[in-house]
Amino acid sequence: MRWPAARPGGGLGIAAISYVAIDYLRHLSPTWHERLQPVLWSVLALIAITRVPFYKHWSSEFRSVLPFLGSIIFMLSTLLFEALSVRFVTAVLGLDWHSDAAPLPDTGQWFLLALNEKLPYTFVEILRARIIGLHHYLMLFIMLAFSVLFDSVKAPGLGLGARYIFTMAIGRFLRAITFVSTILPSARPWCANARFRVPAYPHHWAQKYYVPYATDSNAIRQLLREDIAYAVPEQYLGDYRPDWGSMSFLIDFLRPTASEGSTWYHLLKKAGGGCNDLIYSGHMLVAVLTAMAWTEAYGGFTSALIWLLVLHSAQREVRERHHYSVDCIVAIYVGILLWKMTGFIWPTKNTLRERKLAMLEKIQNRLTKAAKDSNIEQVRELLEEVEQGSEDSQSTGPSKGMWLFAGATIFSTLTIVLLAFTWTSDG
Repeated sequence: MRWPAARPGGGLGIAAISYVAIDYLRHLSPTWHERLQPVLWSVLALIAITRVPFYKHWSSEFRSVLPFLGSIIFMLSTLLFEALSVRFVTAVLGLDWHSDAAPLPDTGQWFLLALNEKLPYTFVEILRARIIGLHHYLMLFIMLAFSVLFDSVKAPGLGLGARYIFTMAIGRFLRAITFVSTILPSARPWCANARFRVPAYPHHWAQKYYVPYATDSNAIRQLLREDIAYAVPEQYLGDYRPDWGSMSFLIDFLRPTASEGSTWYHLLKKAGGGCNDLIYSGHMLVAVLTAMAWTEAYGGFTSALIWLLVLHSAQREVRERHHYSVDCIVAIYVGILLWKMTGFIWPTKNTLRERKLAMLEKIQNRLTKAAKDSNIEQVRELLEEVEQGSEDSQSTGPSKGMWLFAGATIFSTLTIVLLAFTWTSDG
């Protein structure tokens, strides 16, 4: 498959590479990072703001508002479901299980350790370097969406954002139902004890349906013959049960303790990335969707570089034991397939051109007749009718309401950017 050529306006690629490079200075030279990063942010913000009055596609943006808002609501709902699932898979078996369960054998980890012995030290250090993280991929996509102001990417930017958020929400939902279906041990056995305060012993569901059959092969054979949980579970202390009112049904899923606060929402804010193996990797899903968006909307050398950074992130996730290799591999092909499936939200085809062609078909007979009669004035009027009839017509300036919409869009988008960075500050 031929790699798509970059759209006009190579400044977007330079800005993206500069952002990643300057942010990496925090590891090399914190002083220069503190100097250059505010300058870069200020320059990018000022350039974007100065382009707002000249943007000619606010009507397209207005039509994308409802899909964009719907995608955000869907995304927030899936994040809530994911947070509940993360806490459940950590709490249901208790902290003792997390400490005792051995990590799964991962041939990808073995391969990277073997490369450390064979490759030059400098190359290994490059593989270990924390060049790019979750917030970088989010910012790269935000830069891509804002580049509609410069016609570097096809409008509407909110349409592209709606597709990105909607696709990510589907991916997060599929991820949650995947890792909650079968509980896998973490590649970092100490993680749960360091981050969670759930009871050390298993929940009574696990006591009845898992613990008696976890290590005894004869018990498993009898379970298969009888197809019923026959064993008598051990007796443990009862769980702490706060008064959560109508949300008390969550107690069995979240297993709160007295030291963790009195609200269920407070527990979910501590879930973070979880301490089980959450197949597939959420970080890699974000990275792949960002790379797919760049490849389809912009293309060129910058998109190829982002894919190299995606591969670098994947090996680092495995190297640092945040995920097993299978988590990263599955995230890559799931992200690619999901992005391909949601093309109806922000299609790559030129819809404006299609609308004009449709209008030309409607007036084809009149246009042909006027041309045969050498009626140049009527031909001009018909062509103007086509131009003015297209919804993205640039013949009239934006109304006061559209200017208000433009200001509200810029303000709300920047707010979402700040919230995204705040919520992903812990990874």
